[in-house]
Amino acid sequence: MSAETKIRVLCVDDHPLMRVGIVAVIRHESDMDVAGEASTGREAIHLFQELRPDVTLMDLRLPDMSGIEALIAIRAQFPCARVIVLTTFEGDAEIRRALDAGAQSYLLKSLPRKQILETIRKVHAGKRQVPPEVAVQLAEHIGNESLSGREIQVLEKIAIGKKNGEIAALLFITEETVKNHVKHILEKLGASDRTEAVTIGFRRGIIHL
Repeated sequence: MSAETKIRVLCVDDHPLMRVGIVAVIRHESDMDVAGEASTGREAIHLFQELRPDVTLMDLRLPDMSGIEALIAIRAQFPCARVIVLTTFEGDAEIRRALDAGAQSYLLKSLPRKQILETIRKVHAGKRQVPPEVAVQLAEHIGNESLSGREIQVLEKIAIGKKNGEIAALLFITEETVKNHVKHILEKLGASDRTEAVTIGFRRGIIHL
């Protein structure tokens, strides 16, 4: 197959060994080639502008910005950009954010190599691909009310050990408002206390370390 007809893939991952592995797998395929490699979000945006790859594999955790922020920046300039999120994180909130931002697929790095390669081909062909493992995570929380932006901020402060008074001062709201937010957070997450709410928040990708 000529270089012009191969699927040109941009690999974005800040872990060198993981990136090398992904690159090796892609180069082994007769219908694919590696257009470029990036280890940061800004580098990914710059390389996309320069190389215009057919498909981009985007990790979520990058040193300068999140993969979703890089995805949004790329699609703001190139609305037809085909981006696959490839990550270890499987929380439903993370998945939904990525798909809402325009990702054509959300893959876990633990998936078989064959499945990842087939997804690249399908996305290149214009299809949106959500593997069963990811769909299950989304289905578990269909109909659940999402936390508001302010509630997420409050939960983030709880996660780092802040008390209601401290959260109120940091967010420039009253302590009574913080208490109301905490009440709603517990209700929406089905948590019995603040510690469980934080645990659920991390597991579902609503908040991050």
